[in-house]
Amino acid sequence: MKLILTQEVDGLGSAGDVVEVKNGYGRNYLVPRGVAVLWTKGGQKQVDSIKAARSSRSVRDHDHAAELAAKLQSAQVDVRVRAGAEGRLFGAVTVSDIAEALAEAAGESVDKRTIVVTNPIKSLGAHTVAVKLHDDVSASVALNVIPA
Repeated sequence: MKLILTQEVDGLGSAGDVVEVKNGYGRNYLVPRGVAVLWTKGGQKQVDSIKAARSSRSVRDHDHAAELAAKLQSAQVDVRVRAGAEGRLFGAVTVSDIAEALAEAAGESVDKRTIVVTNPIKSLGAHTVAVKLHDDVSASVALNVIPA
């Protein structure tokens, strides 16, 4: 089954890629979750628009990604959230909150879709998240979650 990815899928490809997958994986997992659409001959226009949008959002090149990764790893990133008396948060820290804090700390905007949070952040203190800036450049960023 040929599909056009609309979002990045680990181990498969990134947005705008045309991939060949097994029928069940495409029909039961990728298409219902909205991360892929069926490929058609007229779908090439859609592929072009997805790639144009991705290139406008993405980091310019490998050197710029490495420079931004060094900036993020050395920056002190504080995320301010509402918290209770015992240090428990009202909800969890979202990737949007992290993206805003990274933009403030680094001076450049970071796309929230590139931030990888392995476990939900639900407490105050130091935490670590990964930011995938380029295909082969990622940064490990230390966050300090503090009460607002």
